[in-house]
Amino acid sequence: MSSLTPTVNRAIIYSDPPTTATQVVELPIAKPGPGQVLVRLGKNPHSRFRWMRAHKRKGQIGGHEGVGEVVELGPGVTTPVIGAKVGIKCAADACLNCDNCLIGGETSCSSIKISGYYTPGTFQQYVVSSATYVTPIPDGIDLAGAGPLMCGGITVYTALKRSGTKFGDWVLISGAGGGLGHLGIQYAKAIGARIIALDHGSKKYLCEELGADAFVDFTKFGKDEDLKAEVWKISKNGVKTVLNCVSNNKSYSQAMGFLGFRGTLVCIGVPEVELLGISVSTMIKMEQTIFAIKAGNRQEAKECLDIAARGLVKTHYKLRGMDSLTDIFNEMEAGRITGRAIIDLR
Repeated sequence: MSSLTPTVNRAIIYSDPPTTATQVVELPIAKPGPGQVLVRLGKNPHSRFRWMRAHKRKGQIGGHEGVGEVVELGPGVTTPVIGAKVGIKCAADACLNCDNCLIGGETSCSSIKISGYYTPGTFQQYVVSSATYVTPIPDGIDLAGAGPLMCGGITVYTALKRSGTKFGDWVLISGAGGGLGHLGIQYAKAIGARIIALDHGSKKYLCEELGADAFVDFTKFGKDEDLKAEVWKISKNGVKTVLNCVSNNKSYSQAMGFLGFRGTLVCIGVPEVELLGISVSTMIKMEQTIFAIKAGNRQEAKECLDIAARGLVKTHYKLRGMDSLTDIFNEMEAGRITGRAIIDLR
């Protein structure tokens, strides 16, 4: 780093887990070791609330996705070069040699390091990361808006890809106006799918602005049967894919009812308890599938960013200060976040 580079790294730590309390602290700037790079982060997204709730380590630096500029190379590193724009993913590093990695399951690597979860995350101005595992950011992407793509964007894109969703299919996105959901609408549109956006009525305008073919306000339906009937009325024969981007049990108990023949439920939001309320006999009759996803691998990250670089996906966000993270977590818990909140780390 140059002599003009600051010597203090401002970071946000979890100060009283599992509460939402956070604190801005000043730490030394770490030095990259062999095979590592030092990345100066700029504006990065809020993190997954449930991960923070489950975290037991006081003083941990959170944050699991972000974008910045390489400012220093560790010994032996030749790429990425100084000044390169790179992304930090949920998976901060993977061995790339275990059985899971070799078939593209890097997020389930046997020795994975997860950003913000025992590995210092992206709620800091400077982060050390693996040179082989950072993601190159293509030209043409708003860097602040690219941060949420490093986890949320990759996740919903990969969910659509692995579910086999194709042009013309109906996709229902539960939590469509949220951080994951509003990206899901855009990636689904990019592959030519038709979208039913399911969310609170306050998210209607955003979902329609992003291209949802229909919006359903779940608060207007007292019975699950009525909500299901509305979805089937719109889609004619049920939807091909449900992306469940929210965490409450109700959304999971409703989700299977939206699926048509050979439909697929993709579990993304972590449920409050391990109960789905599904009917196996209905699944057999309708030949339906359920699978889950954490995030995508390096190739899927590249594909996700290439789509965004073509102008087909844009993150909707509001910039917030470093001292506002606790408020953001509380707003998330109350369901008041639309799109994404971006932490300005400068």
